[in-house]
Amino acid sequence: MPDPVGPTRPASQLVTVFGGSGFLGRHVVRALAKRGYRIRVAVRRPDLAQFLQPLGRVGQIVAVQANLRDAASIARATEHADVVINLVGILQESGNQRFQRLQADGAGAVARAAASVGARMVHVSAIGADPASPSVYARTKAEGEANVLAACPDAVIIRPSIVFGPGDTFFNRFAGLARLLPVFPLAGAETRMQPVFAGDVAEAIALAVDGKAKPGTVYELGGPETLTLQQLVDYTLQVTMRRRVVLPLPGPAARLQARALEIVDALTLGLLPDSLKLTRDQVLLLERDNVVSEAAKAEDRTFAALGIVPTAIEAVVPGYLWRFRKAGQFATGRGTPGMTAVPDLIAPSPMGEHSAHRPDIAGGPAVGQKGAGAGQAPGMH
Repeated sequence: MPDPVGPTRPASQLVTVFGGSGFLGRHVVRALAKRGYRIRVAVRRPDLAQFLQPLGRVGQIVAVQANLRDAASIARATEHADVVINLVGILQESGNQRFQRLQADGAGAVARAAASVGARMVHVSAIGADPASPSVYARTKAEGEANVLAACPDAVIIRPSIVFGPGDTFFNRFAGLARLLPVFPLAGAETRMQPVFAGDVAEAIALAVDGKAKPGTVYELGGPETLTLQQLVDYTLQVTMRRRVVLPLPGPAARLQARALEIVDALTLGLLPDSLKLTRDQVLLLERDNVVSEAAKAEDRTFAALGIVPTAIEAVVPGYLWRFRKAGQFATGRGTPGMTAVPDLIAPSPMGEHSAHRPDIAGGPAVGQKGAGAGQAPGMH
């Protein structure tokens, strides 16, 4: 059981992270390791999670086998844990990876296992989770939240908007498509989003582990900019120095495109590149804005409640999209001087008059480090 007297030292606490080897998971593991927690990373393939070990001290991070469809493996992974974090989620179904099994039933199974050992629970869902949504993804996310809170009423639920950072499947996907397609058919062009940096979400999760989040609360996390999907694609084209025609698709055309791609993916036995895949369920998701709700702002369930100033897109994205330029890091002639001089981590200054990037107050991409305005981040020259 958690210490009834008060918080204990991180080094004496064990945190189990389900899905810790994924895109967001590696940021979470890093944030926890820096605090000194002992970390058990529960994944289907422990051999593919060994890259996490250098993020901590020798023996601090251990990978174990667990599958959300196997209750026995979940129980083994949560044994003796003080805190359990569930990061598991999928954007599209394939094989045995189904929304209901992983995002609804699996989340509940993890929460029940956490409750059985007296562990606190942090569950990562998504903005847009709604039991009445036409999207199966959004409905199962909402069902997963309900299952978690039923088993662990004091659980902290984290709902991020679109998460970005090196290795993401958002900006990298559009940048990759821009290399292949002269015309960009775009579903949900007018949908508003608040892209949020993975390091900031990881910091929020780590603060919840520290006990600094309100138990039984659903936090909605969005970045400092609210932009339409077309504006985000236009920004990607600007950073990668490519000119493409962006063709917004109306709803019926987007659903037809998604259905055609689903058929092609089935006929090729799933060999269609991920960057080209689009499902009808994803089209349904794009029909609804993905932004922090007014209720969350009014009830102080955002980054502000955790004392985090979110990182702007331009502080991070140019640092990993330069590889999509025709001449890579040697590309010149287009864009602003700020985009030509790509930083390793955090941009040292805003790139324009209306920039949302505030390096003097924002936490940098390296969690725990500050932007150039408050001391250089590692890798800056």
